[in-house]
Amino acid sequence: MATSDVTQPGTPAPPIIEIRDLHKSFGEHKVLDGITLSVPAGSTLVILGGSGSGKTVLMKHMIGLLKPDSGQVIVDGEDIVPMGPLELEKLRRKFGMVFQAAALFDSMTVYENVSFPLREHRKDIPEEQMRELVKEKLSIVGLKNVEQKYPSDLSGGMRKRVGLARAIVLDPKIVLYDEPTTGLDPITTDYVDEMILDAKKQLGVTSVVISHDIASAFKVADNIAFLYQGVIVDQGHPSKLRHSQHPGVKVFLQTWFGKN
Repeated sequence: MATSDVTQPGTPAPPIIEIRDLHKSFGEHKVLDGITLSVPAGSTLVILGGSGSGKTVLMKHMIGLLKPDSGQVIVDGEDIVPMGPLELEKLRRKFGMVFQAAALFDSMTVYENVSFPLREHRKDIPEEQMRELVKEKLSIVGLKNVEQKYPSDLSGGMRKRVGLARAIVLDPKIVLYDEPTTGLDPITTDYVDEMILDAKKQLGVTSVVISHDIASAFKVADNIAFLYQGVIVDQGHPSKLRHSQHPGVKVFLQTWFGKN
């Protein structure tokens, strides 16, 4: 079993997510093997690792989409593992989710996409107020006058920003990013990195980024937790990870730092 605490330089903020000795197997396949992790409020944590390391499974535990075999997942002071469907639905309103390919509804306009969570969870809001909220969130992510456009009218970076606007429209405390730069060209990747940094600066949200993109991770992270074969084998500030002595981390990072 491996344990680790993600900390920041100086006095850390209180944790908004705590994972304690988390184990998860699918059949005989052990996916998470004793994960212990603390994410300070207002920070950006990148969970870095290769394909099949357990990153997405770990994220699904954070929002209660999966139940662990053992261990605790504490979000904003509440252990979510024992929660039932209604409690989990309420808890998930504390989260916003930005998916790998933005996951916008192609047949809906930008306005309809961003307002979708409001229509699902805030049915009491008048249409005029909803339009103002959508306009406000789009402005926060740097978009104006795009409400009537469709996803097909937008660049890759703009679609990501619309996805973030939708994720923050309910004013979540935590934003989860699932492989946000996968498959993007370098210019769009920089655009997405800046989006993540801007969201933290403007909204003060806690961000958890699942990624195997080394350059992006080292740009946006306050802390990095490196997941290797279901275990966090090293963690801390990016400068610490840069000099990790763990063989799995060294090989992984060498693919980037060895040529830069």
